[in-house]
Amino acid sequence: MASNIILTGFSYTGKSAVARTMARTMGWRFVDTDQLIVQSTGRPIPEIFSGDGEARFRSLEKAALAEACGQRNVVIATGGGVVMDPDNVRTMGESGVVICLEAQPVTIHQRLRQAERRSPSKRARPLLAGDDPLSNIKRIKAERQPFYAVADWTVHTDTLSVDEVVEEALRGYGIVKRKRAANADAGRAFPDAAYVVTTETQSYPGYVGWGIMNDLGGRMREAGLSDIAYVVADKAVHAIHGERIETSLTRAGFTAEHYLVEPGEASKSMATAEAIYGWLAGLRAERGHCIVSLGGGMVGDLAGFVAATYLRGMPLVHVPTSLLAMVDASVGGKVAVDLPEGKNLVGAFHQPRLVLADTQALSTLPPRDLTSGWAELIKHGLILDPKLFAFMDEHRDRLLGLDPELITEAVKRSVAIKARIVTEDEKETKGRRSLLNYGHTVGHALEAVMGYQGLLHGEAVAIGMSAAADISHRMRLLGAEALKEQRRLLEAFGLPVTAPSVDRDEVRLAMKNDKKVSGKAIRWVLLQDIGRSAIRGDVPEDVVRQALDDVIQG
Repeated sequence: MASNIILTGFSYTGKSAVARTMARTMGWRFVDTDQLIVQSTGRPIPEIFSGDGEARFRSLEKAALAEACGQRNVVIATGGGVVMDPDNVRTMGESGVVICLEAQPVTIHQRLRQAERRSPSKRARPLLAGDDPLSNIKRIKAERQPFYAVADWTVHTDTLSVDEVVEEALRGYGIVKRKRAANADAGRAFPDAAYVVTTETQSYPGYVGWGIMNDLGGRMREAGLSDIAYVVADKAVHAIHGERIETSLTRAGFTAEHYLVEPGEASKSMATAEAIYGWLAGLRAERGHCIVSLGGGMVGDLAGFVAATYLRGMPLVHVPTSLLAMVDASVGGKVAVDLPEGKNLVGAFHQPRLVLADTQALSTLPPRDLTSGWAELIKHGLILDPKLFAFMDEHRDRLLGLDPELITEAVKRSVAIKARIVTEDEKETKGRRSLLNYGHTVGHALEAVMGYQGLLHGEAVAIGMSAAADISHRMRLLGAEALKEQRRLLEAFGLPVTAPSVDRDEVRLAMKNDKKVSGKAIRWVLLQDIGRSAIRGDVPEDVVRQALDDVIQG
């Protein structure tokens, strides 16, 4: 197992001082990639920037990082922009534990000024030079923030001494090492799982395959579940799959009970949750019994919310039957019900004990529901995996025809992205998991304004992605060709890119009630290219208005 420690973060977050102290504490060697560049070229970095340009510097930085990461038992301080290159991110991840040092822009600015006062001849980093360095810091840091979030551990250094930062970083290093060991154990424990999610408290497998629904009871036994299973199901889905599910449970020694809810988002309410509480109470459900969700994302959210809250928490198993639920809602532990004021406003994090996705169930979906699900697979490719995007483009016709091998492969690849992000950022505290909200700011607002009628969730997200890509292009983050590529693939899979006529002012108001609002500013997930995304909180209101004018008809 790789043993190095790599420190990332913006300039003046303390990487060099902290890395030097950590190395001394651990008896390891200290390496600074900037120093390697200076040593190899015999020139200071500002001179390389001014004489050769940033592209040349990044090439030298990449070589220096590879040299540093090729060593063992070293603590490496990196440059602030090293995370922008995917190859660098992969090199660091394979070399050891990546720890990001964070600080607020105003703190970074103060440290920059202090450094200049201590050494008047000291020149600021080239990207921070100019008449308004604080604005430069805010702008550049906002662009890089999603890439800093890829770190295994983050330490906020604003109010900490170097020794205190070292202490916290070493604590994180130990936690990450133990977590990686647990991941390895989990992989050995679930050798035939399509993916394994490992959180601070548990690991659970996800199984994906064509025709595997009959395996549910046995898989639940393998997971240590027993006794009684309470199946909460969409009424229409239960009519198709209910008998298979309950037969599988009974054969594995479970007593199976079921509660059916009406299809549609309207069932995902506090009123329905209260009705299920009453049903469980009448059956004298116990904390050791298990709740099984059978259906799409609505049922998974609802049953999961009940499992998280009844008796202070019951074991949960997801059996997603929609494409959207297989690659998104069933993985990650987010459970919730809706309020009239917005979607998913009352909820919790409650991880399942296992997820079983039978891709054969997709053949029973109404065509529009299946189409809705493609939005999430395309989204995963857009934000993080250009190869998945290309895979869907290349095999579009066979995927639309539900070729068993290809649809299973597509679901596995897509859900693995979600599982990896959940493992890295279970409760959306590091910023990494926020990338999954691409398209959801406008999408959720449209659903709320339309009273959850008229648009399926994936359709709303597709329209939201169109708006977000429009904003990305207007802010000069996304090129015109990539903008066209997104639209072309969405339309190729039958997804809408414009919304029915609704009140744009109501949509903007609904966006302000969204969970992604921070400090009254909407945190937009935007694209920089196919497979590259960023989180921005500085989108001008007029840019949002123009984007909504483009995607909302009438």
